Amino acid sequence: MAAKLGGDDDDVIVDINITPFVDIILVVLIIFMVTATYIVKQSIKVNLPEAATGEATEDSSLGITLDADRNMLLNGEPVTEAQLRAAIQDEKAIAAAEGADVVCLIAADHSVSHGEVVKIIDLVKQEGVAKFAINIDPIDAPTEAAEAPETP
Repeated sequence: MAAKLGGDDDDVIVDINITPFVDIILVVLIIFMVTATYIVKQSIKVNLPEAATGEATEDSSLGITLDADRNMLLNGEPVTEAQLRAAIQDEKAIAAAEGADVVCLIAADHSVSHGEVVKIIDLVKQEGVAKFAINIDPIDAPTEAAEAPETP
């Protein structure tokens, strides 16, 4: 815009300058794009078996996972059987001080054999944990109308 020489300075500005607004929005967008990669939660891909009769559990003390490659993970970190036993004993000591029970949430990939899951359950019970849950991928239960055969 050009300045007027000798004109009235009492004119009302009726134009809205949106350039600062656009600059701020672009800066916020750039910040969001840069930080979005840090916000993504790390996860382990496990194809859980499906079941219609599962129920939610409270937060567990220990999360034990068997992935498709038969790797054992404790709360997302790779462990050996001896390390798992030690971690369970440590958690039992902490829970005993708080007057709580240790709960193990066991998740296994769909391709893991039943025997390997039973082995983990047995290990958990040998260490004195009485409460455990098996993680599933919930599905909708079929309705009775869908199960009943149609009559002609």
